[in-house]
Amino acid sequence: MFRTSDIVLIAVMVSAAALTFKTKREAEEQLAAVHKIQAQIRYEEDTIDLLKADWSLLTQPSRLQKLAEIYKSQLELEPVSARQIIGLDDLPAKPLTIEDLSSERLGGMAENSGKEPMGNDPVVTGGIVQ
Repeated sequence: MFRTSDIVLIAVMVSAAALTFKTKREAEEQLAAVHKIQAQIRYEEDTIDLLKADWSLLTQPSRLQKLAEIYKSQLELEPVSARQIIGLDDLPAKPLTIEDLSSERLGGMAENSGKEPMGNDPVVTGGIVQ
């Protein structure tokens, strides 16, 4: 018959086989994940290379000069002069107040500020009835 040592030895062998199978399966899953990440890296690198090629094409000086000539001739646009850009010294010194603005521009907010709510209904703010 079987001795106790034979049963223990069989149990150890079965456990070792199961552990080996589990380790092999985990290694294969990790390898598949690595391959997936490497494929994604290659795709992203190809996308970056494509975008770099597009950028270099779009920023060629000859192309930009041609576009400037088209905009000037066909669309009758003029280049921006330095006089069109104002400096910080040209900005108004005093900021506008609520009274300076018309109530039409604020949609009547200046007229209603500080007044009680209309009607006898309680005012609900943030879920609290006042």
